Amino acid sequence: MKKIISTSAAPKAIGPYNQAVLSGNTLYISGQIALVPQTGELVSPNIKEQTSQCLNNINAILQEAGFCKDDIVRAVIYLTDINDFAICNEIYGNFFEGSTPPARTTIAVSALPKNAKIEIEITASKD
Repeated sequence: MKKIISTSAAPKAIGPYNQAVLSGNTLYISGQIALVPQTGELVSPNIKEQTSQCLNNINAILQEAGFCKDDIVRAVIYLTDINDFAICNEIYGNFFEGSTPPARTTIAVSALPKNAKIEIEITASKD
C-alpha cells in the first residue's frame, strides 16, 4: 500500500505529482528544485543557495514522513552546468556531515523547471 506524503514546509508540486510517496518501508521523494515553500519562487540564482534550498526541502519531506537523512539510500542530482559540480558537492557533503552519504548519480541536463540550476531526487528506506 502506498501513502502520499505532503508538507507545507516544502514547496507544493508544480505538476501532476506528489512531494513524496511512501511504499512499504521505502520513501520516494520527487525531484526538488530550489523553491521557497512560502512563495513558490526560486530562492536565488546562486548555485550554493539553490543546493541548500533543495536539501532543506528534502529534509522537510523526510521529517514529515518520519525519516531522516541517515535513511537516504540513493540520490540523483541534475545540474544545468556541470561546472557547478564542485560547489554542489561541497554543500551536499555538508548536509551529510556526521552521516553516511548514500549512493548517488549526478547528471548534466540542458534545462530544469523554472530555470533552476539544480534538482535533487531522493530514495530513502527504513529497515
